[in-house]
Amino acid sequence: MFKVIKRLLLLIVILGLASTAVVYGVLSLSLPALDGNGRSNAVVEPVKISRDALGQAVINANSRNDAAYGLGYAHGQDRFFQMDLLRRNAAGELSELFGQAALGLDKKMRFHQLRKRSQIILQTLPEADKQLLKSYAQGVNEGLAQVGYSSFEYLLTGAAQKPWQSEDSLLVIFSMYLDLQSATFERDQALIQIEQAYTKQMVDFLTQPSKYQAALDGSKLALYSGGIPTFPNQTEHIVKSIEANQERGSNNWAVTGALTKTGAVTGALTKTGAGMVSDDMHLSMAVPVIWYRAQLNYMHSGEQTQVTGVSLPGAPAIVVGTNNNVAWGFTNGYLDTADWVVLNDDSKTWQVDEPIALPDGEVENYSLILSEYGPVKYINEKPYALSWAAHQPYAVNMELLKLEQAKTVDDALAVASDVGIPVQNLMVVDSQGSAAWKNMGGIPARKAPSELGVNADDYSALWQQNELQRPFIKNPQNGRLWTGNSRVVSAEDDARFGNGGYALGARSSQIRDRLFEKQAFAESDFYALQLDNQARFLMPWHALLLKQLKADTTKNQQYITALENWQQCACSTSIGYTLVKRYRDEVINILFSSMEDELNKQQGTLKYVKRDLEPAVWQLINNRPDTWINPQFKSWDEQLQGAFSQTITKLTEQFGNNVQNWQWGKVNELVIEHPFAKQMPLLAKLLNMPTAAGFGDSYMPAVQGRSFGASQRFIAQPGHLEHAIMAIPGGQSGHPLSEFYRAGFSDYVEGKHTPLLPQELIHQIVIKPTR
Repeated sequence: MFKVIKRLLLLIVILGLASTAVVYGVLSLSLPALDGNGRSNAVVEPVKISRDALGQAVINANSRNDAAYGLGYAHGQDRFFQMDLLRRNAAGELSELFGQAALGLDKKMRFHQLRKRSQIILQTLPEADKQLLKSYAQGVNEGLAQVGYSSFEYLLTGAAQKPWQSEDSLLVIFSMYLDLQSATFERDQALIQIEQAYTKQMVDFLTQPSKYQAALDGSKLALYSGGIPTFPNQTEHIVKSIEANQERGSNNWAVTGALTKTGAVTGALTKTGAGMVSDDMHLSMAVPVIWYRAQLNYMHSGEQTQVTGVSLPGAPAIVVGTNNNVAWGFTNGYLDTADWVVLNDDSKTWQVDEPIALPDGEVENYSLILSEYGPVKYINEKPYALSWAAHQPYAVNMELLKLEQAKTVDDALAVASDVGIPVQNLMVVDSQGSAAWKNMGGIPARKAPSELGVNADDYSALWQQNELQRPFIKNPQNGRLWTGNSRVVSAEDDARFGNGGYALGARSSQIRDRLFEKQAFAESDFYALQLDNQARFLMPWHALLLKQLKADTTKNQQYITALENWQQCACSTSIGYTLVKRYRDEVINILFSSMEDELNKQQGTLKYVKRDLEPAVWQLINNRPDTWINPQFKSWDEQLQGAFSQTITKLTEQFGNNVQNWQWGKVNELVIEHPFAKQMPLLAKLLNMPTAAGFGDSYMPAVQGRSFGASQRFIAQPGHLEHAIMAIPGGQSGHPLSEFYRAGFSDYVEGKHTPLLPQELIHQIVIKPTR
């Protein structure tokens, strides 16, 4: 019997090894060749595509079009499936890959008709831009063809790889509109529903300005003085957890040359006189990470151009980076770029059908109502049309590429108003010591933005025009600039440009205050600020909870001890931080659960308003109005105690009753997964990045959630790039067997200074003209 069992176990091991060998064998067939020679009729002169030890693509070409071809070739080799998902998501075409499971998402995206808009915009672009997009698309398709075998994602879905088209690059830019600006019109919808269910006073109360205001000119919006509205018709029900919309945004800041120095981390530092910029863009993180490291080297007007930074696979531009004359980075602007237009009986509407392809040739039609103002949605059974910057002809173009030729901050500022991307806070510095901020991207020229519905009679034709006159700040007297998705413009300009869902401002305020703690900065100082996880924002909540628990020291001693040793940071070993953060969430859940329940009945949610609530919450806690006591409780003391009880209950359910498992590093563990890992748990170890202890949180410079945070960390002084930094939480290649699949990830989680510039080149492909 023992021999039989031994043989069966041996057979199982052999079969397991054989299965693994088959999997690895199939995967290895789709690995791209990174060395060799080829020919193409898409290039005019030879193009070199080299890679260093991180897999950073270094493109050497004689023209910008040939450089676009080379970048497309590298993207096609390393990231085609990611690119395919971006274009399909924006166009509402995921169902062709994933079937009925993606149909709901596709219908949501078809509401915007972005495939049609991309096709229309493509025809209006200058011929030079059309040719550049064509060169890039040919590079993508030839890089993909060189691989020879479909990647495992296509083998699993059974879908075919469709060739890249020029319009697809515009769809990739549109995908960023969806990621960065959808919360703007979703927030407006929630505010419309709150006004209808309660009052305009309630809207004003919930969206009042906070004390955390960090505008660059120091201006303050007047604090709310309208009193606390009564909260009528609260019903007793299970308290709902109100999800918070992630702050897709970022940090950036800069100092002028009067405040800069540089040098090795432990070596002598010397003054440089160059401006220095820091940029870390906060996005959802998956495998592969969204950005792709690249350097483009090409001739322009008889001069050599070199641009180094990160590109977005699917588009031919360096998004954030430097040409060694200027360096630039972005944060999401959150200006008000969307309005819901209230339709009346005279409003003209019409219906169109959007066919959505499913696998095996099946098609499902999605019916969409359109109007002269935009696509139509019913909110609380009333028709509203969405007028959004992404729907306008100025939404997308190739003007961002002009940054590559900027020699000074002034050159970059001159480009900003014409660039077709979601509106961003451009932070730019130059080698001569200047630093500046300006909003870059599409901004509607209409003069009266609104967070509530706009009457059709008041609709402005200026929606069709891009705003060219926009504020900027260059070389402030204090030498410092900062943004963090909160209001950057003056209080006066705020009335003109509106609030599109600004961050609360705590993060921006902390960055500003840190910048004034020093009089000179090297790259290492900026990196330390990127990693700043001090919990300044939660200190009032810490004090509130500690006072509450000390009312019964015997019952709460272990929690009191954790709070007294919380380290005042989102540190990986802090149990106290977890308690304070979760307690705040539960207080908000209890206070606003009835409102969330009411909005849910109308397919609405407080999700997009939650980050506005901090000032209102503290007014409620300090004033304790009776109508804001949740029906489950008899008093405010009981309500606040209930919030902590619920905190402990949820932590115990999730992580067990051993409080050591409640350390923030475990509760907020960084988990970056491949989209297919959950469907194929056996391959999770092969596909996912290693998990890492949580470090950072919201409302502080070091932003990090379980699969969200700084998608790159960039620091540079033009003219001194030998010390510039670009750290990314993942590798270059989307292929799990690639040597570059995880390259750079460990440096990112360990906070090491990963060089921006390419290191020793270890692979090279040369593509020569067919002729």
